Amino acid sequence: MKVYLIAFDSMGVRSMATFIETSEGSFLIDPGASLAPRRYGLPPHEKELTVLREKLDAIYDFVEKSDYIIISHYHRDHYLYRLGEENYYSGKTLFIKNPQAFINHSQKMRSYVLLDRMKVKTLARTIVYADSAKFKIGRVSFEFSHPVPHGQCNSRLGWVLITSIIEDGESIVHASDIQGCLCDDSLNYLLERKPSILIMSGPPTYLGEKQDYFTNLEKLLEKTTHNMVLILDHHLLRDRSYAEYFARLRRLNNNVHITTAAEYMGEEVNQLEAKRDILWRNER
Repeated sequence: MKVYLIAFDSMGVRSMATFIETSEGSFLIDPGASLAPRRYGLPPHEKELTVLREKLDAIYDFVEKSDYIIISHYHRDHYLYRLGEENYYSGKTLFIKNPQAFINHSQKMRSYVLLDRMKVKTLARTIVYADSAKFKIGRVSFEFSHPVPHGQCNSRLGWVLITSIIEDGESIVHASDIQGCLCDDSLNYLLERKPSILIMSGPPTYLGEKQDYFTNLEKLLEKTTHNMVLILDHHLLRDRSYAEYFARLRRLNNNVHITTAAEYMGEEVNQLEAKRDILWRNER
């Protein structure tokens, strides 16, 4: 299998857009990107807006190439929601988070706008509610978790789906917005999967809440006995101190290679949101 990480926070936008190519077709997971409306009390800088346009164009290109589109939940950095973007779903097979169960009010409303008002229900070739579902196409198996919390257990932010794609003994797991498996439910699910590559949103340390964000992430590393690539990104890359956390985690398990999405793709880390105050200061 081939993995292409299209847009992530380490690349300058809020996103976890991922394209996975298998022998039986290609999967596009969470095809969305957005910017924080305010950070440090400041709106997005022009450099952020430029990168957002570039990343959305890249996502549009990968939509055209994809056989299957997966939407793990209905936060706007994880799916295409802007006026006109509904056309990218036309003729596609969608595997989506069930919009009627294990969903909070805001995500339920967004799913209604997407599926009904924007008529994606009509435009798409097929829509499958993917919660807890398993599928097999030739040599490729893919499955979805039961709804797990968006971060902490009992999070008010709702629930998300974890996606696993398996071919010839290789397992790629995309763990969207579980925030470093803050909830034991997410941790236990990941330990059962034993992924070769784990693409995970890190904890939201930039929020500055007084808690240990890393207890379960450390447990995951300590209990992983096989070789694994851990692509740790998204929320954690909104913190300028992410590298200090990486150094701490890397000491726990030599079998796990921890990296950002940008570095996995051979790019330099580009933390635009985390450095928004610096970008605006340099304008003066």
